[in-house]
This record gives sequence, C-alpha cells and structure tokens, in this order.
Amino acid sequence: MTSHREEKLQYRLEGIRQDYGKHPVLAVDFLGIEQKSIMGVTGHNGSGKSTLLRILAFLESPAQGRVFFEGRLSTTHEERIRRKVTLLTQEPYLLKRTVRANVAYGLRVRGERNNSDRIQEAMDMVGLKPQRFASRSWHELSGGEAQRVALAARLILKPDVLLLDEPTASLDLESAERIRKASLAARKEWGTTLVIVSHHTDWLESVCDKIIVLEKGRVRSPLPSA
Repeated sequence: MTSHREEKLQYRLEGIRQDYGKHPVLAVDFLGIEQKSIMGVTGHNGSGKSTLLRILAFLESPAQGRVFFEGRLSTTHEERIRRKVTLLTQEPYLLKRTVRANVAYGLRVRGERNNSDRIQEAMDMVGLKPQRFASRSWHELSGGEAQRVALAARLILKPDVLLLDEPTASLDLESAERIRKASLAARKEWGTTLVIVSHHTDWLESVCDKIIVLEKGRVRSPLPSA
C-alpha cells in the first residue's frame, strides 16, 4: 500500500548502481525527490552528478536498481514521461535558426502550433525581451543569452520536471540571476519539480529547498536548506 508521503514523491530511487565499463560511477541506495520541490546536487567532478541527472531524465537506465516516477516503476522511452521531463545540459545546443524558432521548437515537435503568447511568456521568464531577441540569430547571442534561450525552450513546454546541469557555469551575474528567478517561477506557476546540478553552492542555496552532496557516486548528508 502506498503511503501518503510516497504519493508526494516525484521520484523514488532504490538500489541504483551505474558503471561505465569497470568504473563504478553511481551507488545510490535510496533517494526520494518530492513533487514541486527544488533539489540541488553538488560534488566534485566525477562524483556522478551528470549520470544521476541522465537517469532522472530517463536518458539512460541504471545497471542495477529501480526508478519510480510518480509512484510507478518506470523505464526509458516511456512516452508519458518524455512529455513530462526535460533536461537542460551544461552546453546549450541551439538550432541554427532565430531565437523564436529555437524557443518554439519543442511545441512544433509535439505537434502544437507556435503560440505567440507561450513564446513571449517563456522569453520573459528568462529576461529576454521578445522585441529585441525573437528575430536574433543563434550566432549573435552571448554565452549567457544562449543558455537563457535554451532554458526558455524548455520552459515553454511547462514541464512537470526540469533538470538543469550546471546552468550557471561561466555565466555573468545577470544571466545566473535570471535563471534563478525562472527556476523559482516554474515551481510557483506550474508546480514544476526541479533538480539542479551545480558547483556554485551559494547559488544553489538561494534557490533550493534541499541540497545533496555526491561523493564518489554516493549521497552524503545534505547541506542545510537556505
């Protein structure tokens, strides 16, 4: 019988093990992530942070263990999950098109029409004024602007889960602050659950309810919440 607490979990990971060849990279006995929460993940390079995100995004399956999503045992390639979970990688990939086309791309893939209001809302959330940026080409953007466009392309989908891998790495302070505000707004407006990987613990503390530390693939005691 499922407990009330389990019903509130977006994810429940049990006995997760992941190896690349003979190299163990992740060993998580248990991890619960509550719905509508913002959880930070930090740790040294090679500690398993990006691997954890890829498992949460259902882009790869663990060698061992079980992943429950919204109380159901889940695997990769499930259509119901692919429409609910989206991942923003550290290096934003943009189409060689305009900002508007990049932001609207996910809607087009899903067969939805390019809704101008949705495009404007997503761009406003990341602090890019449509009248200035919508027609700008991908190669005319700074690194911070490109990262914000990539985030807007995910926010337009109003995901149940948004996974961010080092979203503020090498960004200017304005872009980092815009991403922080957009993350909080997604949770407030749509009840989005966020998992954010970052080395910047001060930034994580400004946005997250809880921060866990990965060390050699294992979850260590969480940092105090902000």
